[in-house]
Amino acid sequence: MSSSVIKEKCLFQVVPWLAAVLIRLLYLSLKVEFIKNSTLLEKWKEQENFLLITWHEQILMMPKGYHGPGVKLLISRSKDGELLARAMRHFGYDAVRGSSSRGGRAAFREMLALAREEVDIAITPDGPRGPRRELKDGVLQLAKLSGRGVVPVAFVCSCGHRFASWDRFLCPYPFSRAIYSYGPPVYFKKGEEIDDFRGRLLSAIQENERQAIARLESYGLSAI
Repeated sequence: MSSSVIKEKCLFQVVPWLAAVLIRLLYLSLKVEFIKNSTLLEKWKEQENFLLITWHEQILMMPKGYHGPGVKLLISRSKDGELLARAMRHFGYDAVRGSSSRGGRAAFREMLALAREEVDIAITPDGPRGPRRELKDGVLQLAKLSGRGVVPVAFVCSCGHRFASWDRFLCPYPFSRAIYSYGPPVYFKKGEEIDDFRGRLLSAIQENERQAIARLESYGLSAI
């Protein structure tokens, strides 16, 4: 076995485990608060499942922010996606592999099939390569064809670092205050144009994030 193969094998075994440990430790250090929409909580009790959407920049701490009935994640087929999928297994989350650029059609068919099961589906609608904070068609079409509501989920924090990546990826600093916010479900209306639905959903995402930022500001803090 070549040294490069050994290195790659170690990479895929060690890095996901280490990432999961670091996420757990970082979460324990944060002053965390949740804002959960009452409509969402009631519908979860009624065993309704949703499409959960989060901007790519906010995904680092999302494994510790989900308290629903069960979820599967859409993760790209890239090497980075493989590392992420393995890290998520440490939190008990399974992944559907594919993106708009690699394996997207197969992943979309699998997600449509999953939409008939009692499991939430989590998507980063601007991932894996951007443009940043742009709602791509996949989540819109999935909502239309499945009839599921789309739930915006936001993570904001008072102190952290933003990387010089396409999405300005966010990593909170230990001991900062953090807010997870869940907005109300947004449903595709029969006969509605996709672009009209996109506009309504984008407004809901923005309002949900404003709610999280407002909670931080109530403590005299600003979001990074």
